[in-house]
Amino acid sequence: MDRRGALRVGLGGAVAGSLGAVPAGGTSDAAAVALDRAVASGLVRAAVLHVESPAGRWSRAWGVAADALFLLGSISKPISAAALMTLVASGAVGLDDPVRRTLPEVEGEGRERITLRHLLTHVSGLPDQLPDNDTLRRSHAPLAEFAARTARTPLAFVPGQGYRYSSMGILLAARVAERISGEDFRTLVGRTVLAPLGMTRAALGMGQFQPSDTVPCQTEHAAPEAGGGDPGAREWDWNSPWWRGLGAPWGGVQASAADVAAFLGEFLHGRGRLCAAETERSMITNHNPPGIRPRGLGFDVGTAAGSAGCSVATFGHTGSTGTIGWADPATGTICVVLTSLPARAVVPHPRDETAALVAAAARGGQ
Repeated sequence: MDRRGALRVGLGGAVAGSLGAVPAGGTSDAAAVALDRAVASGLVRAAVLHVESPAGRWSRAWGVAADALFLLGSISKPISAAALMTLVASGAVGLDDPVRRTLPEVEGEGRERITLRHLLTHVSGLPDQLPDNDTLRRSHAPLAEFAARTARTPLAFVPGQGYRYSSMGILLAARVAERISGEDFRTLVGRTVLAPLGMTRAALGMGQFQPSDTVPCQTEHAAPEAGGGDPGAREWDWNSPWWRGLGAPWGGVQASAADVAAFLGEFLHGRGRLCAAETERSMITNHNPPGIRPRGLGFDVGTAAGSAGCSVATFGHTGSTGTIGWADPATGTICVVLTSLPARAVVPHPRDETAALVAAAARGGQ
């Protein structure tokens, strides 16, 4: 469930109840039921489902072309982390290096203890969004200003001794990558992640694309910090030119479902095209100690990273814009569901119902 809560409705109770009956060979039709219903009712305006498994790969789209670009939301986090990890793999920086070694402004009140590993696993104590998030967005602040405020924000706990989901932690990790590489982070992501994986329908920010190439979010259902429910937020909400072009490393990647699958597939199959296969494996391995929610480096990992029935080896991420992508090594399955309906709009969300049907079909095919 989205951390801010949502209106609970019975959109797919019957579908959820039939998960165990999904036939192994009928993944496409069976998994589409929830999205068929959501689109027909007008709840979801646009969606794409993309699945890859040992049996093959297929996509289905509603309201848009199958290669349409969706705002990924927090699926951007592992993509951003992968760019930083190419620098770690080269020896330019270490996961356990204090962040202040690269960003000296990150100090005081225990902040000097924060390491890159803390940032990538959400145990730094930094917040998800800044207290003055709305003000910064309304003023179209640059990412440098978000980072400067983050460097001064109080920590919720001693780094490494608690868990707090933190978009601002990913921002500071990206700033470290910028300082070390000397490149704008949008450029770094394109050069080190998107290009090597052939992700031609993806960009952090707008890249080579035009606003008409992207799918609008149904922002009337968005989270408050994204302008949801505020008619005056059109200049800074998820659909605004400012936000789409900003390239926020925690949520600003726009991509097609097939390109998200290509990213997940790099780690599922251990191809080593971004950095050494061992480094890639470390990204989808839990780095947090017992008693703290498991997290990989940028990735969510474990059963919570996928859908009901996925194995403990599963890795992936969700996005508050209405997206989910996971890969389960136990079945060799990649599932990507991109929708225009924000995650907070409804529980259960059609993306989650759909992904659960894919997981059920994958189990049935073993």
